Amino acid sequence: MSDTTDNASNKARTLRPDNDEFKSWIGSHWAEPDDLSTQRLASAVYAAQRRHRLSEAFPGERIVAPAGDLKVRSNDTDYRFSPSRDFAYLTGLGSDHEPSAVLVLEPTDNGHDATLYLVPPASKDDDGFYTDPRSGEFWIGRRPGLAEFEAMTGIATAPLDQLPEDIDLEAHPAEAVATTLAEMRLVKDEWEVQQLRDAVDATIAGFERVVGQLPRAIAHKRGERVVEATFDGHAREEGNAVGYETIAASGPHATTLHWITNHGQVHDGDLLLLDAGVEVESLYTADVTRTMPVNGQFSPVQRRVYDVVLEAADAAFAVARPGATLREVHEAAMDVIERHVTSWGMVPEAQDEDSRLYRRWMVHGTSHHLGLDVHDCAQAKRETHIDGILEPGMVFTIEPGLYFKPDDLAVPEELRGIGIRIEDDILVTEDGIENLSAALPREADAVEAWMAKHRL
Repeated sequence: MSDTTDNASNKARTLRPDNDEFKSWIGSHWAEPDDLSTQRLASAVYAAQRRHRLSEAFPGERIVAPAGDLKVRSNDTDYRFSPSRDFAYLTGLGSDHEPSAVLVLEPTDNGHDATLYLVPPASKDDDGFYTDPRSGEFWIGRRPGLAEFEAMTGIATAPLDQLPEDIDLEAHPAEAVATTLAEMRLVKDEWEVQQLRDAVDATIAGFERVVGQLPRAIAHKRGERVVEATFDGHAREEGNAVGYETIAASGPHATTLHWITNHGQVHDGDLLLLDAGVEVESLYTADVTRTMPVNGQFSPVQRRVYDVVLEAADAAFAVARPGATLREVHEAAMDVIERHVTSWGMVPEAQDEDSRLYRRWMVHGTSHHLGLDVHDCAQAKRETHIDGILEPGMVFTIEPGLYFKPDDLAVPEELRGIGIRIEDDILVTEDGIENLSAALPREADAVEAWMAKHRL
C-alpha cells in the first residue's frame, strides 16, 4: 500500500464525519431511557430545611452556591468531579453531581426562591451528544435532565445559560455566607449522622482488609502501597472514594504526620500507622487511625508508648460531653502526654511555662469536626469552632499521638522511629458521647487479638 493510500485510510478511521447524513444517522434509532431519576432523594427534605435556615440568616440578599467546574488532569482528560461541599449541603446532591451547576436563592417577600441552574444533557439530535467529551452521552454516559434533577431535589431547575448575568461566580459564596454555612454544618441532622455511621462502618471493614493483606505488604518492595491500594480499592467498592489521601506509614514514616507518599517497605517488627476514611456516595467521610504492629505483637517499648497515647485518648473521652469545648478535650489529652514524657526525663526545664516544650512530640491538635469534609466547618469562627461549646449532633475526632523521629536526639534511642496515633470519630449525644468507631479495637491486647482474627 502506498503512503498516500495509507494516509487516506488513517484519515478515514480517525476523523469523524461532519455532514448532514452522518448527523441524521447518529441521532436516530435510539430507545427511550429506562433509568429516569424520578424519586425524591432521601437527603432532599433535610437540604430544604438547611436552605430555609440560610434564608432566614440573610433576608433580602441573593445567595449563590456554585458546584464548581471540572479540572483538567492531563491535557484532554479531567479529574473525577467532586462538588463544592456547600453546594452538596444545600442541594442534597453528592457523588459526581453536577459540574458547573449553580444554586441561586433569590430573595422574595417570604424568604427566598431556589433555582438550580444546570448544563442540560445534549439531546440525541444535538452534536454535543457525541462531540462533547465533558457532557456528551457518548463520552461520559447518560446524565439526568433538568426535570429529573427537579424531581430528585425538589428544587426548580433552569438551563445554565439562563443564569443571571450579574452573578460573579468567583465571588460566591460570599464570606459571610460561607461562615454561616460552616457554623450550620457543625451540628449534624439525623440523615447526616447516618451517613457518617455508614462511612465509619465501611472504614472499619477497610481496616480489616488491610490486616489481611499485611503478609503481602511485607513481601512487597513498596509495602505501604499495598496497604494504600487495599484500603483505597475498598473505598471505591463500598463508597465513593477515600475522604482524603490515605496515610499508610510504616516504621519511621509514622513520625511524619501527613505521610501520603506511601512508597516505603513494611517490615516485620514495624508499627504501621494507618489513617484512612471511606467517603460514601453522599460525600460524608470517616476519619479513623489505628497504629498496629505489623507482625501482630507489640514489642515492650512499642506497647509502652502505645499505652500512653491510649491513656491520653481516654482522658479526652472522659471530658467530651455536651457543654465542653474542643479546647478542653485537647487539654485533657495533653495533660497525659506532658506527664509521661516529663517522667521519662525528655523535657528540659522551660524558662517560660507557656513554651510547653513537651509539644515537640505532639504538635497537632487532638480534635477536629467531621462531616462533608474531613476537617469540617473550617470556616466557622474560632469562638464557635475550637472554643465553641459541644452540642448534641456534633461529630468530631479524638486523635492524640506521639511521634519520635529517628533523628531526634532529645529522646532515648529505643524510642526513636516510633510514631503512634489513635483516632476515633465521636458523636455528641444528649447526655454524653458515642464512639462511632468503637467496633475497631483500641486497647493493645484487643488490637493484637483483632489482627490475629483478620490476618490471612
